[in-house]
Amino acid sequence: MTRAARDRTLVLLRHAKTEESNPGGDHERELTARGRRDATEAGRWLCGHGYGVDEVLCSTSERTRQTCEAVWDAGCAEGEVHHDRRIYNASPESILDVVHEADDDADVLMVVGHAPGIPALAGLLAEGQGSEEGHRALAEGFPTCGIAVLRYAGRWSDMAPGDARLERFHVARG
Repeated sequence: MTRAARDRTLVLLRHAKTEESNPGGDHERELTARGRRDATEAGRWLCGHGYGVDEVLCSTSERTRQTCEAVWDAGCAEGEVHHDRRIYNASPESILDVVHEADDDADVLMVVGHAPGIPALAGLLAEGQGSEEGHRALAEGFPTCGIAVLRYAGRWSDMAPGDARLERFHVARG
């Protein structure tokens, strides 16, 4: 089996709970104490389910950076992190464009971003395929520190709507 045909995992993580405002503007909003606990729990959950991450595509916002740090501090295997301004409050299509540029050697790719782009991307890629329980949970909403785990076979550069299946959906609370 070639690397391109291998089954891959895409982890879509919405940042953890943030402060309502920040004098520096939306981009500079930081996690609350609850947000830090939730992000740490997200790292524990990912680690406990064996999701070692090879590459991370993260928004440049302070809250997404802090979410990533807490995930790694909880023991989740840290992959190479790329901060990309294009993920900040992006549409699902724009986030998918960034995913297309992921390292093809990465079998587990995590994208840390914002609503509505991250939730919409999960729905766009899975289009109802995969875990019924996961889709039911996803239909109830994609709150802060929500984690959608999708499976995909192919090159990241070829990923298109409907190509993935939802393996599970989890909301981390610490």
